[in-house]
Amino acid sequence: MKRTSIGEFEETVLLMVLILQDEAYMIALQKELKDQANRSITMGALHTTLSRLEKKGLLSSEMGEPTKERGGRRKRIYQVTAAGKSELSTIREMRQSLWDRVPQFSLKFENANG
Repeated sequence: MKRTSIGEFEETVLLMVLILQDEAYMIALQKELKDQANRSITMGALHTTLSRLEKKGLLSSEMGEPTKERGGRRKRIYQVTAAGKSELSTIREMRQSLWDRVPQFSLKFENANG
């Protein structure tokens, strides 16, 4: 199976979908990205990213039930697919492998003022 390449923001969105589980819909994802990742993103940009992840087979979505809070409108709920989980696992292993190779002294920063 060909590995799908994703960027850092796509990785963050996949992780947020995993975190939110059954509450992974547009507004909740936008809020979590702001609150947890300090990323302000427009609905249009988020929609584009979610659509791209679905096309890559890393996300799936389905319409939830209508709710009174939304005036009877339904939410599109996102889920990470098996391929998406595999991609995240591969990324995590690669990053951890790289971090394991960084010498400890490289992570200590000197005060620039002396």
